[in-house]
Amino acid sequence: MAKLTTRTEDYSKWYNELVVKANLAENSGVRGCMVIKPYGYAIWEKLQAELDKKFKETGHQNAYFPLFVPKSLFEAEEKNAEGFAKECAVVTHYRLKNDPDNKGKLIVDPDAKLEEELIVRPTSEAIIWSTYKNWIQSYRDLPILINQWANVVRWEMRTRLFLRTTEFLWQEGHTAHETKEEAVAEAKQMQEVYTEVVENFMAIPVVKGYKTPSERFAGADDTYTIEALMQDGKALQAGTSHFLGQNFAKAFDVKFVNKEGKQEYVWATSWGVSTRLMGALIMTHSDDLGLVLPPKIAPIQVVVVPIYKTAEQLEEIRQVVGKFSSELKAKGITIKFDDDEKYKPGWKFAEYELKGIPVRIAIGPKDLEKGQVEIARRDTLEKQFVALDEVSDKVETLLEEIQTNLYQRAFDYRKDHTTEITTYDEFKDVLENKGGFISALWDGTEETEEAIKNETKGTIRCIPMAFEIPTEGVDFYSGKPAKFRVLYAKAY
Repeated sequence: MAKLTTRTEDYSKWYNELVVKANLAENSGVRGCMVIKPYGYAIWEKLQAELDKKFKETGHQNAYFPLFVPKSLFEAEEKNAEGFAKECAVVTHYRLKNDPDNKGKLIVDPDAKLEEELIVRPTSEAIIWSTYKNWIQSYRDLPILINQWANVVRWEMRTRLFLRTTEFLWQEGHTAHETKEEAVAEAKQMQEVYTEVVENFMAIPVVKGYKTPSERFAGADDTYTIEALMQDGKALQAGTSHFLGQNFAKAFDVKFVNKEGKQEYVWATSWGVSTRLMGALIMTHSDDLGLVLPPKIAPIQVVVVPIYKTAEQLEEIRQVVGKFSSELKAKGITIKFDDDEKYKPGWKFAEYELKGIPVRIAIGPKDLEKGQVEIARRDTLEKQFVALDEVSDKVETLLEEIQTNLYQRAFDYRKDHTTEITTYDEFKDVLENKGGFISALWDGTEETEEAIKNETKGTIRCIPMAFEIPTEGVDFYSGKPAKFRVLYAKAY
């Protein structure tokens, strides 16, 4: 098995090799699109199930809306349309026909031109709000709390598996409310839901904040975000929740009769995370040997590799493993017994390290004699011998320790790579040589934000909710009085 390129050697190459060699995904026959392979999809399903559970706990229901959006509907909310226009795929015809000049080839039938062009959804606000118009007449119809699991298309020029692909999977929530206060509370609640899942389930620490006006979702009054830091010192936007105000309600004329009998526009939110979180998972925890998975999101939490020479030895091992395997399954722990004869134990050890299985158990005839197994943990690569009657409890404890350790390790990295600066020279030095989050004062102007972005590729990731607005101090770039303390970084 060929070794991975190391992270220090070439981080981008390491990432691409890992995604492919760990059987997570591969490039497809369509430029910019990926095939998510069974192992990668199993991880996505675990994340999807956890998110879906949280959505339903907070009162949301799943629905499904069309992939295609009539161009006139897409154009209705001007800022949203302008924001996504350059990424839109457009359907103009509905039929092909045989090429009379080139037998066996097909051409677009010019007689099959659509009366109105269709946009392949880059996001679903337009089609959903045109639908909500028919659902909402009175305050009694509110709130509407809908989520959909779907695919979207954003025509990207430069793509990378999971992180940025032309088509990707995601969920998108779209809610309608009676008051501004309810809508703002909803948007913030979903930011909290994302934070809880990403931190507690994926073991990725995040910074909660809100976006600057230039970084907001197109058509939003406010965008709440969670920002994570990858091992190469770049930031990754892990999830966003948008307070849409009444912008889409006004664009689609969605009104309701309030309790006083007067008509007013509804208030809205939308929020989403995507398969980009798979990239965050890989880049937060993995190492030069391969994937490292937090136990809660691992499709297989424990793998048992038997070491044997005869069928009798294998059967004896199988009987012993069966006992503690049943105990682990009763605790909700997923376990795989790998007795595949095509590969030797050494190959299997390397393969399961590559795939990030949190706990590996090895057991052979000598272990049976001693009444023990060898347990290896993926995060630290430490090994220990454990008595057979203690395996179940030990593995349960170990999985909890690995989950906690991976979060703490990532948290410590972020702490060590969050630097406060006061001068532009400091900013450029940290951005280029150390990386990570840069804490700095900002004058609140788009001019300063844009100038720094153009000169350094450093962007304001968010205005953290944990930072108080400073009462004094100046922007490190413009020298003007500061309005906010923000986090800058280079980002994916």
